[in-house]
Amino acid sequence: MFQDSPIYDRLIAECGDVPAQVRREAERVSRELELVMRPLQSPGHAPGLDRPHNPGAGWQRSALLPGQLPH
Repeated sequence: MFQDSPIYDRLIAECGDVPAQVRREAERVSRELELVMRPLQSPGHAPGLDRPHNPGAGWQRSALLPGQLPH
């Protein structure tokens, strides 16, 4: 992309090839995430983990104002 740019060449000489370093690090993190997430993606690994999480499912507790009793 910037192969013919003397400014880019000078920046790389002074600071290193930061975009390439970031790309390598992003690829490494992506590979690690794939390894970590793989057990959750395989069916039958743990019951319920392959279902989407629904925070509204289940019981809910309502806040009471001071002096109120539950019905």
